[in-house]
Amino acid sequence: PPEIHSASRARVRSGPAPVTDVAKLCVCDLLVAQCDVNCCCDPDCNAADFSLFTTCSVPVVTGDSHLCSQKAATYSLDVEANPPERIFKLIDQVNPSVFCIHATNYEQALSFPSPEIPTSENFDQLLKRFGSAAFSAEPDSWDAITDAQNPSDANETYRYKYGVPVQTVDMFLRLPSPVVSSWCSDMNPAGFLVNQATKCTRSISVEKCGDVEAVSMLFYLNSSILTVPKSSQMVNVTVHSVTFQSLNGTRTLLNGSDVLRLPMVLDELCVNIVLGVSYHITYTDTGEIIEAAASFVLGAINKEALSIQQSFEISFTQVDTKPVPLSGNPGYVVGLPVRAGFRPQGYPFPVLAALFLNSNKYNQLTILQSASNQDCLAAQGARAPVLFGYNIISGCKLRITAAMKCQPLTQTLLDLLKGQNFPEYVASFGNSQAQDVLEWVPITHLYISEQITSNTFQSPCQIPVLLEIEVKWTKYGSLVNPQARIVNVTASITTTALRPLPSGRERIIPVTSSVVFTEVSSPAEPGYKAWPTINIKLPFDFFFPFV
Repeated sequence: PPEIHSASRARVRSGPAPVTDVAKLCVCDLLVAQCDVNCCCDPDCNAADFSLFTTCSVPVVTGDSHLCSQKAATYSLDVEANPPERIFKLIDQVNPSVFCIHATNYEQALSFPSPEIPTSENFDQLLKRFGSAAFSAEPDSWDAITDAQNPSDANETYRYKYGVPVQTVDMFLRLPSPVVSSWCSDMNPAGFLVNQATKCTRSISVEKCGDVEAVSMLFYLNSSILTVPKSSQMVNVTVHSVTFQSLNGTRTLLNGSDVLRLPMVLDELCVNIVLGVSYHITYTDTGEIIEAAASFVLGAINKEALSIQQSFEISFTQVDTKPVPLSGNPGYVVGLPVRAGFRPQGYPFPVLAALFLNSNKYNQLTILQSASNQDCLAAQGARAPVLFGYNIISGCKLRITAAMKCQPLTQTLLDLLKGQNFPEYVASFGNSQAQDVLEWVPITHLYISEQITSNTFQSPCQIPVLLEIEVKWTKYGSLVNPQARIVNVTASITTTALRPLPSGRERIIPVTSSVVFTEVSSPAEPGYKAWPTINIKLPFDFFFPFV
């Protein structure tokens, strides 16, 4: 019926009931049972007191300023009245910010819970819960409250989402990391699709190496991973490879990676202790984990060792796809390859290119790699990656005879300088994705010919002998943590005239490639905010009490 439909629409449009009565709030009421001067919201003040006020020290009283819509109490004085009177109004106030809270439906966040007082009975329990460097501050009843408020979620199909902790049969997949100090904390969860790399220090000795769980392979293999959250289906973590590191740092790949090697004392050494773990998770496009593998680095310590440094990594790859390495996140990191690609005909976005003469699986911008014998024909196909921030020059020598034809020679030199599939685009950032079209910079091509000063022959053969790549970059973002962003790439080909040679004569010409990085950042002006995008920022306590 129309009346029910209208009522339901009204319920949807109306906001939640206010938790705080702003008419009873008064931040300037400081004196007990006394009227505070110019405090128009003080309940201890009467009409006689208001007639003596000169202004209202607090003209507007609101609740949480983060709410999208709320009640506001306004106070003012009618000085034209005799005697002056206080004017009180209760109005609806709308928050103009893009970021606002529609409903404060988590009641436990509206007040601070009373802390549990340590006693002789609960001291051990509290020490176990809060004694480590990191602990969970959420109440144990939160899951039960959430399930009770959302009974319809029982039939929902769960899938992993970005950043959600990867769940195991007992808790979550642990990725030890330093928290307060450099010492390892085992309570750091691995987030889905969040590639991480951590290093931390673990206390250990030869006498107790068998008692520390975190230095054993079993600690990282004994928990099966749930394929999706809150599921009964799971996948086991398999051993992909095991590498042994000697006391002098030499590493050896061990055969039989499926063998579990536990720490043991051997000739005053503790061997088979875990120095590094690298997880690799394979998932589907629907957010389901189908495979998990771990690569281990095992080592040994002697009696003088009191601690070890452990390293941990985790990476994610979608099934039936190849992982694409990044060169920064987001800005380029000095020394990492410049990522490049080309746009095939019919594609709306750039595709990470194959740039070597055979195949370049790393999607990098490359140049000619110098060979020891300096022979250009022998060096054909050898490419070196262009590393961000590194100016490079390379080259070779080409022996030309009178029998060489102009057109084939020109094409050979072009392939030598540019490669067979020279890219059309370069990624602006180190983590630019192919589908983000605006984050790819087109490469500008210039062709420069040497001026001919002699008229002894007509239409000389122009062959390319020099490739110059200039990469212009700028500092992008905050002045506190600027990110390197490529804004322009120019590839210039310089050709020279090849004069005819007499029969039986030879000529040697140098062929050169170079890359130059040029910073074009503008100096920051006093009081200027670098690269403004939107004049809004989240308050520092916007998500309180959540992290």
